[in-house]
Amino acid sequence: MTLEQSGEQSGEKSAAAPVLKLDGLALWLVERGMQGLPLGEQIAGFCQRVFDSGFPMKRVSVGMYTLHPRYGSHTFVWRPGDDTVEHIPRERAVVGHDIYLKSPVHYLRSRGLRTLRRRLDGGDTEEFILFGELRAEGFVDYAAFLVPYDLGQAEAIGKAADTVGAPTNPDRALDGIFFSCATDHPEGFDDGQLDQVAQMLPYLALSAKSRLTYDVASTVLETYLGRDAGRRVLTGQIERGSAEAIRAVIWFSDLRGFTKLTDSLPRDELIATLDDYLEAMAGPVQNNGGQILKFMGDGLLATFDLTGRDEAAVCGEALRAAAELRRAFPVFNEVRRQEGKPIMDVGLALHLGEVLYGNIGASERLDFTVVGPAVNEASRIQTLCRPLERSILISSTFKEAADEGNAAADSGGLISLGFHALRGVREPQELFTLDG
Repeated sequence: MTLEQSGEQSGEKSAAAPVLKLDGLALWLVERGMQGLPLGEQIAGFCQRVFDSGFPMKRVSVGMYTLHPRYGSHTFVWRPGDDTVEHIPRERAVVGHDIYLKSPVHYLRSRGLRTLRRRLDGGDTEEFILFGELRAEGFVDYAAFLVPYDLGQAEAIGKAADTVGAPTNPDRALDGIFFSCATDHPEGFDDGQLDQVAQMLPYLALSAKSRLTYDVASTVLETYLGRDAGRRVLTGQIERGSAEAIRAVIWFSDLRGFTKLTDSLPRDELIATLDDYLEAMAGPVQNNGGQILKFMGDGLLATFDLTGRDEAAVCGEALRAAAELRRAFPVFNEVRRQEGKPIMDVGLALHLGEVLYGNIGASERLDFTVVGPAVNEASRIQTLCRPLERSILISSTFKEAADEGNAAADSGGLISLGFHALRGVREPQELFTLDG
Protein backbone atom coordinates (compact mmCIF):
# COMPACT_ATOMS: atom_id res chain seq x y z
CA MET A 1 0.00 0.00 0.00
CA THR A 2 1.69 3.19 -1.19
CA LEU A 3 0.67 6.81 -1.45
CA GLU A 4 0.95 6.60 -5.22
CA GLN A 5 -1.33 3.56 -5.39
CA SER A 6 -4.23 4.50 -3.19
CA GLY A 7 -4.41 8.09 -2.11
CA GLU A 8 -3.06 11.61 -2.35
CA GLN A 9 0.51 12.79 -2.23
CA SER A 10 2.29 16.12 -1.77
CA GLY A 11 5.76 17.41 -1.12
CA GLU A 12 8.96 17.35 -3.13
CA LYS A 13 11.10 14.26 -3.24
CA SER A 14 14.56 14.35 -1.70
CA ALA A 15 17.52 11.99 -1.75
CA ALA A 16 16.56 8.51 -0.56
CA ALA A 17 16.94 7.96 3.18
CA PRO A 18 18.34 4.73 4.64
CA VAL A 19 16.05 1.72 4.61
CA LEU A 20 14.32 1.20 7.95
CA LYS A 21 15.26 -1.94 9.85
CA LEU A 22 11.81 -3.37 10.56
CA ASP A 23 12.72 -7.05 10.39
CA GLY A 24 10.66 -9.04 12.89
CA LEU A 25 8.10 -6.29 13.51
CA ALA A 26 5.30 -8.10 11.66
CA LEU A 27 5.87 -11.26 13.72
CA TRP A 28 6.02 -9.21 16.93
CA LEU A 29 2.61 -7.71 16.12
CA VAL A 30 1.04 -11.07 15.29
CA GLU A 31 2.33 -12.57 18.52
CA ARG A 32 1.03 -9.64 20.60
CA GLY A 33 -2.31 -9.90 18.88
CA MET A 34 -2.57 -13.61 19.71
CA GLN A 35 -1.68 -12.81 23.32
CA GLY A 36 -4.43 -10.21 23.46
CA LEU A 37 -2.08 -7.46 24.63
CA PRO A 38 -3.99 -4.28 25.60
CA LEU A 39 -4.37 -1.86 22.71
CA GLY A 40 -2.28 0.87 24.34
CA GLU A 41 0.65 -1.49 24.84
CA GLN A 42 0.45 -2.80 21.28
CA ILE A 43 0.44 0.68 19.79
CA ALA A 44 3.20 1.99 22.07
CA GLY A 45 5.40 -1.00 21.25
CA PHE A 46 4.82 -0.65 17.52
CA CYS A 47 5.52 3.09 17.50
CA GLN A 48 8.66 2.81 19.59
CA ARG A 49 10.11 0.12 17.32
CA VAL A 50 9.36 2.13 14.19
CA PHE A 51 10.88 5.26 15.74
CA ASP A 52 13.97 3.38 16.92
CA SER A 53 14.48 2.09 13.37
CA GLY A 54 15.16 5.67 12.25
CA PHE A 55 11.74 6.89 11.14
CA PRO A 56 11.42 10.55 12.31
CA MET A 57 7.78 10.53 13.45
CA LYS A 58 7.23 12.77 16.48
CA ARG A 59 3.49 12.30 16.88
CA VAL A 60 1.33 9.29 16.03
CA SER A 61 -2.42 8.94 16.28
CA VAL A 62 -4.20 5.59 15.95
CA GLY A 63 -8.00 5.49 15.91
CA MET A 64 -10.59 2.76 15.65
CA TYR A 65 -14.33 2.45 16.01
CA THR A 66 -15.88 0.39 18.76
CA LEU A 67 -19.20 -0.88 20.03
CA HIS A 68 -19.96 0.90 23.29
CA PRO A 69 -23.17 2.53 24.60
CA ARG A 70 -21.36 5.80 25.28
CA TYR A 71 -18.17 5.86 23.20
CA GLY A 72 -18.05 5.45 19.45
CA SER A 73 -14.30 5.23 18.98
CA HIS A 74 -10.90 5.09 20.65
CA THR A 75 -7.94 7.29 19.78
CA PHE A 76 -4.41 6.59 20.98
CA VAL A 77 -1.73 9.30 20.71
CA TRP A 78 1.98 8.42 21.01
CA ARG A 79 5.01 10.69 21.22
CA PRO A 80 8.70 9.73 21.59
CA GLY A 81 9.85 9.54 25.17
CA ASP A 82 6.45 8.59 26.58
CA ASP A 83 6.27 5.20 28.27
CA THR A 84 2.57 4.93 27.48
CA VAL A 85 0.13 6.31 24.93
CA GLU A 86 -2.61 8.81 25.63
CA HIS A 87 -5.99 7.10 25.36
CA ILE A 88 -8.88 9.33 24.27
CA PRO A 89 -12.33 7.70 24.15
CA ARG A 90 -14.60 9.66 21.82
CA GLU A 91 -18.24 10.30 22.66
CA ARG A 92 -20.69 9.10 20.02
CA ALA A 93 -22.08 12.63 19.70
CA VAL A 94 -18.75 13.90 18.33
CA VAL A 95 -19.49 12.29 14.95
CA GLY A 96 -21.73 15.22 14.03
CA HIS A 97 -19.36 17.94 15.25
CA ASP A 98 -16.99 20.05 13.15
CA ILE A 99 -14.00 18.53 14.96
CA TYR A 100 -14.90 15.26 13.25
CA LEU A 101 -16.39 16.57 10.01
CA LYS A 102 -13.23 18.62 9.38
CA SER A 103 -10.83 15.82 10.23
CA PRO A 104 -8.56 13.68 8.03
CA VAL A 105 -10.25 10.47 9.16
CA HIS A 106 -13.68 11.68 8.03
CA TYR A 107 -12.19 12.95 4.78
CA LEU A 108 -10.76 9.51 4.00
CA ARG A 109 -13.67 7.42 5.24
CA SER A 110 -16.36 9.41 3.46
CA ARG A 111 -14.50 9.28 0.14
CA GLY A 112 -13.36 5.70 0.21
CA LEU A 113 -9.70 6.84 0.19
CA ARG A 114 -6.93 5.10 2.07
CA THR A 115 -4.05 7.59 2.25
CA LEU A 116 -3.49 11.29 2.72
CA ARG A 117 -0.27 13.35 2.61
CA ARG A 118 0.09 17.05 3.34
CA ARG A 119 2.92 19.52 3.95
CA LEU A 120 2.13 21.69 6.96
CA ASP A 121 4.62 24.49 6.28
CA GLY A 122 2.79 25.64 3.16
CA GLY A 123 -0.46 25.24 1.32
CA ASP A 124 -3.87 25.14 3.00
CA THR A 125 -3.20 24.50 6.69
CA GLU A 126 -6.86 25.33 7.43
CA GLU A 127 -8.10 22.31 5.48
CA PHE A 128 -8.43 20.34 8.71
CA ILE A 129 -8.81 21.66 12.25
CA LEU A 130 -5.99 19.41 13.43
CA PHE A 131 -3.46 20.99 11.09
CA GLY A 132 -3.41 24.29 12.96
CA GLU A 133 -2.44 22.48 16.15
CA LEU A 134 0.26 20.45 14.42
CA ARG A 135 1.73 23.49 12.73
CA ALA A 136 1.84 25.34 16.06
CA GLU A 137 3.94 22.47 17.44
CA GLY A 138 6.44 22.81 14.61
CA PHE A 139 5.42 19.84 12.48
CA VAL A 140 6.01 20.19 8.74
CA ASP A 141 4.82 16.92 7.19
CA TYR A 142 1.75 14.79 7.81
CA ALA A 143 0.73 11.38 6.50
CA ALA A 144 -2.38 9.35 7.24
CA PHE A 145 -3.47 5.84 6.32
CA LEU A 146 -6.81 4.09 6.60
CA VAL A 147 -6.45 0.32 6.86
CA PRO A 148 -9.83 -1.35 6.23
CA TYR A 149 -10.70 -4.73 7.70
CA ASP A 150 -12.80 -5.46 4.61
CA LEU A 151 -11.14 -4.52 1.31
CA GLY A 152 -14.37 -5.16 -0.58
CA GLN A 153 -16.19 -2.61 1.55
CA ALA A 154 -13.44 -0.07 0.94
CA GLU A 155 -13.66 -0.57 -2.81
CA ALA A 156 -17.46 -0.25 -2.76
CA ILE A 157 -17.31 3.05 -0.87
CA GLY A 158 -14.63 4.34 -3.24
CA LYS A 159 -16.71 3.45 -6.32
CA ALA A 160 -19.78 5.12 -4.82
CA ALA A 161 -17.81 8.31 -4.27
CA ASP A 162 -16.48 8.23 -7.83
CA THR A 163 -19.97 7.66 -9.24
CA VAL A 164 -21.63 10.66 -7.63
CA GLY A 165 -18.52 12.81 -7.67
CA ALA A 166 -18.94 13.80 -4.03
CA PRO A 167 -18.25 12.43 -0.55
CA THR A 168 -20.35 9.44 0.41
CA ASN A 169 -22.73 9.37 3.33
CA PRO A 170 -20.56 9.58 6.48
CA ASP A 171 -22.93 7.15 8.20
CA ARG A 172 -21.65 4.48 5.82
CA ALA A 173 -18.56 3.99 7.91
CA LEU A 174 -15.46 2.22 6.70
CA ASP A 175 -14.43 -0.17 9.45
CA GLY A 176 -10.71 -0.43 10.16
CA ILE A 177 -7.91 1.50 11.86
CA PHE A 178 -6.74 5.03 11.15
CA PHE A 179 -3.02 5.72 11.48
CA SER A 180 -1.44 9.14 11.13
CA CYS A 181 2.04 10.46 11.82
CA ALA A 182 3.69 13.87 11.78
CA THR A 183 7.30 15.02 11.77
CA ASP A 184 9.27 18.20 12.40
CA HIS A 185 12.16 17.01 10.20
CA PRO A 186 12.78 19.89 7.75
CA GLU A 187 12.62 17.63 4.70
CA GLY A 188 9.58 15.75 5.97
CA PHE A 189 9.12 12.02 5.60
CA ASP A 190 11.08 10.02 3.06
CA ASP A 191 8.67 8.35 0.63
CA GLY A 192 10.47 5.01 0.74
CA GLN A 193 10.50 4.89 4.54
CA LEU A 194 6.87 5.95 4.66
CA ASP A 195 5.98 3.11 2.33
CA GLN A 196 7.82 0.67 4.62
CA VAL A 197 5.75 1.84 7.58
CA ALA A 198 2.57 1.57 5.52
CA GLN A 199 3.36 -2.06 4.73
CA MET A 200 3.46 -2.81 8.47
CA LEU A 201 0.05 -1.27 9.16
CA PRO A 202 -2.09 -4.30 8.14
CA TYR A 203 -0.23 -6.31 10.81
CA LEU A 204 -0.95 -3.57 13.34
CA ALA A 205 -4.61 -3.57 12.26
CA LEU A 206 -4.87 -7.34 12.66
CA SER A 207 -3.20 -7.27 16.07
CA ALA A 208 -5.41 -4.40 17.26
CA LYS A 209 -8.56 -6.02 15.92
CA SER A 210 -7.82 -9.18 17.89
CA ARG A 211 -7.80 -7.27 21.16
CA LEU A 212 -10.61 -4.90 20.13
CA THR A 213 -12.91 -7.86 19.42
CA TYR A 214 -12.34 -9.09 22.97
CA ASP A 215 -12.91 -5.61 24.42
CA VAL A 216 -16.14 -5.20 22.45
CA ALA A 217 -17.40 -8.58 23.65
CA SER A 218 -16.58 -7.62 27.25
CA THR A 219 -18.37 -4.28 26.88
CA VAL A 220 -21.47 -5.80 25.33
CA LEU A 221 -21.74 -8.51 27.98
CA GLU A 222 -21.17 -6.07 30.83
CA THR A 223 -23.69 -3.64 29.34
CA TYR A 224 -26.44 -6.21 28.94
CA LEU A 225 -25.72 -8.67 31.75
CA GLY A 226 -23.84 -6.72 34.41
CA ARG A 227 -20.18 -6.60 35.38
CA ASP A 228 -19.78 -9.94 37.15
CA ALA A 229 -22.29 -11.86 35.04
CA GLY A 230 -20.64 -10.59 31.85
CA ARG A 231 -17.22 -11.70 33.09
CA ARG A 232 -18.53 -15.17 33.93
CA VAL A 233 -20.13 -15.63 30.52
CA LEU A 234 -17.00 -14.40 28.72
CA THR A 235 -14.88 -16.94 30.61
CA GLY A 236 -17.08 -19.81 29.44
CA GLN A 237 -19.82 -20.19 32.05
CA ILE A 238 -22.58 -20.57 29.47
CA GLU A 239 -23.93 -24.07 30.07
CA ARG A 240 -27.66 -24.11 30.69
CA GLY A 241 -28.47 -25.00 34.28
CA SER A 242 -25.01 -24.09 35.56
CA ALA A 243 -25.79 -21.98 38.62
CA GLU A 244 -24.41 -21.59 42.10
CA ALA A 245 -26.10 -20.82 45.38
CA ILE A 246 -24.92 -17.51 46.80
CA ARG A 247 -26.09 -15.20 49.54
CA ALA A 248 -26.86 -11.73 48.35
CA VAL A 249 -28.67 -8.54 49.14
CA ILE A 250 -31.51 -8.24 46.65
CA TRP A 251 -32.53 -4.81 45.38
CA PHE A 252 -35.90 -4.72 43.66
CA SER A 253 -37.13 -1.28 42.56
CA ASP A 254 -40.04 -0.24 40.39
CA LEU A 255 -41.49 2.98 39.02
CA ARG A 256 -44.97 4.02 40.09
CA GLY A 257 -47.09 5.76 37.47
CA PHE A 258 -45.42 4.42 34.35
CA THR A 259 -48.45 2.44 33.14
CA LYS A 260 -50.54 5.62 33.12
CA LEU A 261 -47.87 7.44 31.10
CA THR A 262 -47.83 4.72 28.44
CA ASP A 263 -51.37 5.75 27.47
CA SER A 264 -50.65 9.47 27.29
CA LEU A 265 -47.10 10.09 26.06
CA PRO A 266 -45.84 9.90 22.45
CA ARG A 267 -43.52 6.97 21.82
CA ASP A 268 -40.24 8.89 21.72
CA GLU A 269 -41.06 10.94 24.80
CA LEU A 270 -42.12 7.79 26.66
CA ILE A 271 -38.82 6.06 25.94
CA ALA A 272 -36.81 9.16 26.88
CA THR A 273 -38.76 9.47 30.14
CA LEU A 274 -38.21 5.81 30.99
CA ASP A 275 -34.49 6.06 30.21
CA ASP A 276 -34.13 9.11 32.46
CA TYR A 277 -35.84 7.40 35.38
CA LEU A 278 -33.98 4.12 34.99
CA GLU A 279 -30.73 6.11 34.99
CA ALA A 280 -31.84 7.80 38.22
CA MET A 281 -32.60 4.40 39.77
CA ALA A 282 -29.40 2.77 38.53
CA GLY A 283 -26.97 5.45 39.69
CA PRO A 284 -27.18 4.79 43.44
CA VAL A 285 -26.76 1.03 42.90
CA GLN A 286 -23.67 1.41 40.73
CA ASN A 287 -22.20 4.11 42.97
CA ASN A 288 -22.26 1.77 45.96
CA GLY A 289 -20.97 -1.53 44.60
CA GLY A 290 -24.17 -3.18 43.43
CA GLN A 291 -24.63 -5.08 40.18
CA ILE A 292 -27.67 -4.44 38.01
CA LEU A 293 -28.77 -7.78 36.57
CA LYS A 294 -31.69 -6.65 34.48
CA PHE A 295 -34.25 -3.98 33.71
CA MET A 296 -37.75 -5.41 33.68
CA GLY A 297 -39.99 -2.90 31.93
CA ASP A 298 -40.04 -0.06 34.44
CA GLY A 299 -38.33 -2.13 37.15
CA LEU A 300 -34.78 -2.95 38.14
CA LEU A 301 -33.28 -6.07 39.73
CA ALA A 302 -29.84 -5.77 41.32
CA THR A 303 -27.72 -7.63 43.84
CA PHE A 304 -24.98 -6.87 46.33
CA ASP A 305 -22.97 -10.09 46.53
CA LEU A 306 -22.12 -11.30 50.03
CA THR A 307 -19.65 -13.98 48.93
CA GLY A 308 -16.47 -13.69 51.01
CA ARG A 309 -17.56 -10.38 52.49
CA ASP A 310 -18.85 -9.10 55.81
CA GLU A 311 -22.64 -9.14 55.56
CA ALA A 312 -23.13 -6.04 57.68
CA ALA A 313 -20.69 -4.08 55.50
CA VAL A 314 -22.52 -5.08 52.32
CA CYS A 315 -25.84 -4.19 53.92
CA GLY A 316 -24.33 -0.80 54.70
CA GLU A 317 -23.50 -0.31 51.02
CA ALA A 318 -27.05 -1.22 50.02
CA LEU A 319 -28.49 1.15 52.62
CA ARG A 320 -26.28 3.98 51.43
CA ALA A 321 -27.57 3.34 47.92
CA ALA A 322 -31.16 3.41 49.19
CA ALA A 323 -30.55 6.65 51.11
CA GLU A 324 -28.96 8.18 48.01
CA LEU A 325 -32.00 7.19 45.96
CA ARG A 326 -34.35 8.71 48.55
CA ARG A 327 -32.42 12.00 48.55
CA ALA A 328 -32.01 12.24 44.80
CA PHE A 329 -35.49 11.32 43.58
CA PRO A 330 -37.41 14.36 44.93
CA VAL A 331 -34.76 16.69 43.49
CA PHE A 332 -34.89 14.85 40.17
CA ASN A 333 -38.68 15.10 40.08
CA GLU A 334 -38.69 18.78 40.99
CA VAL A 335 -36.38 19.59 38.08
CA ARG A 336 -38.65 17.68 35.72
CA ARG A 337 -41.72 19.38 37.15
CA GLN A 338 -40.23 22.81 36.53
CA GLU A 339 -39.44 21.77 32.96
CA GLY A 340 -43.04 20.68 32.42
CA LYS A 341 -42.12 17.01 32.13
CA PRO A 342 -44.13 14.12 33.62
CA ILE A 343 -42.94 12.70 36.92
CA MET A 344 -43.10 9.31 38.64
CA ASP A 345 -42.42 7.86 42.07
CA VAL A 346 -40.25 4.89 42.96
CA GLY A 347 -40.71 1.90 45.21
CA LEU A 348 -37.75 -0.11 46.51
CA ALA A 349 -37.46 -3.36 48.43
CA LEU A 350 -34.25 -4.56 50.11
CA HIS A 351 -34.07 -8.20 51.12
CA LEU A 352 -31.31 -10.70 51.90
CA GLY A 353 -31.17 -14.40 51.26
CA GLU A 354 -29.83 -17.31 49.26
CA VAL A 355 -30.34 -17.19 45.49
CA LEU A 356 -29.36 -19.33 42.53
CA TYR A 357 -27.04 -17.28 40.33
CA GLY A 358 -26.29 -18.52 36.84
CA ASN A 359 -27.63 -19.61 33.45
CA ILE A 360 -31.35 -20.15 33.15
CA GLY A 361 -33.52 -20.40 30.05
CA ALA A 362 -33.88 -22.24 26.76
CA SER A 363 -31.01 -24.14 25.17
CA GLU A 364 -30.26 -21.36 22.68
CA ARG A 365 -31.55 -18.34 24.62
CA LEU A 366 -30.15 -18.07 28.13
CA ASP A 367 -30.35 -15.45 30.82
CA PHE A 368 -27.68 -14.99 33.50
CA THR A 369 -29.65 -13.92 36.54
CA VAL A 370 -30.79 -14.81 40.05
CA VAL A 371 -33.84 -16.87 40.96
CA GLY A 372 -35.26 -18.37 44.12
CA PRO A 373 -37.71 -17.74 46.95
CA ALA A 374 -35.69 -14.75 48.20
CA VAL A 375 -36.09 -13.00 44.84
CA ASN A 376 -39.83 -13.67 44.87
CA GLU A 377 -40.10 -12.31 48.42
CA ALA A 378 -38.26 -9.12 47.42
CA SER A 379 -40.77 -8.65 44.61
CA ARG A 380 -43.69 -9.19 47.00
CA ILE A 381 -42.26 -6.68 49.47
CA GLN A 382 -41.85 -4.08 46.76
CA THR A 383 -45.55 -4.30 45.82
CA LEU A 384 -46.42 -3.08 49.35
CA CYS A 385 -44.67 0.27 48.85
CA ARG A 386 -47.82 1.88 47.45
CA PRO A 387 -50.37 0.65 50.05
CA LEU A 388 -47.96 1.44 52.90
CA GLU A 389 -47.15 4.82 51.32
CA ARG A 390 -43.42 4.24 51.59
CA SER A 391 -40.75 4.52 48.91
CA ILE A 392 -38.41 2.06 50.67
CA LEU A 393 -39.27 -1.21 52.41
CA ILE A 394 -36.70 -3.43 54.10
CA SER A 395 -37.11 -7.03 55.25
CA SER A 396 -36.43 -8.25 58.77
CA THR A 397 -33.80 -10.64 57.39
CA PHE A 398 -31.89 -7.71 55.93
CA LYS A 399 -32.28 -5.69 59.15
CA GLU A 400 -30.87 -8.50 61.30
CA ALA A 401 -27.72 -8.69 59.16
CA ALA A 402 -27.38 -4.91 59.09
CA ASP A 403 -27.81 -4.64 62.87
CA GLU A 404 -24.81 -6.91 63.51
CA GLY A 405 -22.47 -4.18 62.32
CA ASN A 406 -24.67 -1.19 63.05
CA ALA A 407 -24.79 -0.74 59.28
CA ALA A 408 -28.01 1.27 59.35
CA ALA A 409 -26.55 4.04 61.52
CA ASP A 410 -24.94 5.87 58.57
CA SER A 411 -28.30 5.99 56.82
CA GLY A 412 -30.26 7.33 59.77
CA GLY A 413 -31.43 4.02 61.24
CA LEU A 414 -34.43 1.79 60.51
CA ILE A 415 -37.94 1.95 61.92
CA SER A 416 -40.52 -0.83 62.03
CA LEU A 417 -43.74 -0.66 60.02
CA GLY A 418 -45.21 -3.71 61.73
CA PHE A 419 -46.05 -7.15 60.35
CA HIS A 420 -47.56 -7.57 56.90
CA ALA A 421 -48.71 -10.51 54.82
CA LEU A 422 -46.78 -11.27 51.65
CA ARG A 423 -48.50 -13.10 48.82
CA GLY A 424 -47.22 -16.68 48.69
CA VAL A 425 -45.44 -16.43 52.07
CA ARG A 426 -46.99 -18.32 54.94
CA GLU A 427 -46.21 -16.06 57.89
CA PRO A 428 -46.59 -12.26 58.05
CA GLN A 429 -43.24 -10.51 57.85
CA GLU A 430 -42.05 -7.48 59.78
CA LEU A 431 -41.03 -4.70 57.44
CA PHE A 432 -38.84 -1.65 58.05
CA THR A 433 -38.00 1.60 56.35
CA LEU A 434 -35.30 4.23 56.61
CA ASP A 435 -35.89 6.61 59.49
CA GLY A 436 -36.70 10.20 58.58
